[in-house]
Amino acid sequence: MKPARHPVDEVPPPGQLAAFGLQHVLAMYAGAVAVPLIVGGAMKLPPADLAYLINADLLLCGIATVLQCVGLWRFGVRLPIMQGCTFAAVTPMVLIGTGGGGLPAIYGSVLISGIAMILLAPVFGRLLRFFPPLVTGTVILVIGLSLLPVAGNWAAGGQGSADFGAPKNLGLAAGVLITVLAVQRFAPGFLGRVAVLVGIVAGTAAAVPLGFTDFSGVGDSDWVGVSTPFHFGAPTFEAAAVASMLVVAVVSMTETTGDFIAVGEMTGRDVDARRLADGLRADGAATLLGGVFNTFPYTAFAQNVGLVGMTRVHSRWVVAAAGGILVLLGLEPKLGALVAAVPAPVLGGAGLVMFGTVAASGLRTLAGVDFRDNHNLTVVAVSVAVGLLPVGVPGVYEQFPHWFQTIMTSGISAGCLTAIALNLLFNHLPTGAGRAASAPAARRTAGAQVLAVGGEQDAVEQSGEQRV
Repeated sequence: MKPARHPVDEVPPPGQLAAFGLQHVLAMYAGAVAVPLIVGGAMKLPPADLAYLINADLLLCGIATVLQCVGLWRFGVRLPIMQGCTFAAVTPMVLIGTGGGGLPAIYGSVLISGIAMILLAPVFGRLLRFFPPLVTGTVILVIGLSLLPVAGNWAAGGQGSADFGAPKNLGLAAGVLITVLAVQRFAPGFLGRVAVLVGIVAGTAAAVPLGFTDFSGVGDSDWVGVSTPFHFGAPTFEAAAVASMLVVAVVSMTETTGDFIAVGEMTGRDVDARRLADGLRADGAATLLGGVFNTFPYTAFAQNVGLVGMTRVHSRWVVAAAGGILVLLGLEPKLGALVAAVPAPVLGGAGLVMFGTVAASGLRTLAGVDFRDNHNLTVVAVSVAVGLLPVGVPGVYEQFPHWFQTIMTSGISAGCLTAIALNLLFNHLPTGAGRAASAPAARRTAGAQVLAVGGEQDAVEQSGEQRV
């Protein structure tokens, strides 16, 4: 009798595979195209070049996602992880691109950062012991809370839109949210697990007659678009640009580590040092390819972490299928234009559920942490506060150097670094006889928490009525 296959390795039937995969694509599409739009817009690129950047980005998103999920030798975490351009790189790339270096200088720095990520991956793998449930739960909580304003901006109509905050936008988002909840609660079996997809499709269908969107751009798009290496010229290597992008690489690897551990806990598959290094190495390879094929640094997309937890569909092949869809979107601009017609309020209604699920997963992990007679509460409190500061006050670090802004304006990286530092301070560094004596107990508690999280995950998977 063959041993039962782990849920991460299960392959759903073709129809379900496509539906689940499309759901992941719709959940991350707006975020995926945002980076090329922001960078290209800041550089005042013509529409044709903007379209080229978007197609190249979607193509590499798909290739990076397939590599991460399926794996090739020592590249790929082999978990359900979507890949997309990191927002941590936006500010440095805009400064590089508008400061005279242009796109060639951006791509030169991206190439170097990709190589650095591949080389640093084993180093990060050996740091896994500094991510006990106290740290991972805090990081997952910060990831979810940091993403909620993104969903809120979508629900209001999209940042910068002329009718931002209009009641009709929030009403459409609320309708999608109610649809997702109703389908998840009352629909049977498979349909309940594609509740987000049903909500997005229903919301888009309702949006067309209401004047929120149209599909006229589909007819104007090309049938085929292929990204060629170094389309915008040979890369150049400027010291300041390379230095800033190396900082981005470290920040991106820190964020990705948190996402890997979050998905590992949700799916019940242990993320050990080797698996972490393999996943980060794939990030570096994708970033290196991005520098060749006219796009940007890549990282795990936290948007899709919530979808994995919400649907309880843990198969990495589902997300690999989503990567295949992204490849098609990158090669077929008409398909990309079709997906791009989904209005922002529709994505906002679905995003509220998904990103809230990420935050709730962090709380579930923290529920197993011992907060009695120790400083763990302080670790969580300060880390969440530091992580949410740039989210609540976006311009708080504008007077600081650019390298500092790169690190701290991302709530995820700021919260993650703070949690790691405070856990080291309070739970690893000896500060006297009392602390030294309590360190072994703290380590035993951390081990018990890992077992508790795994047991809870098994219980959730065995119950058809519970939702993550």
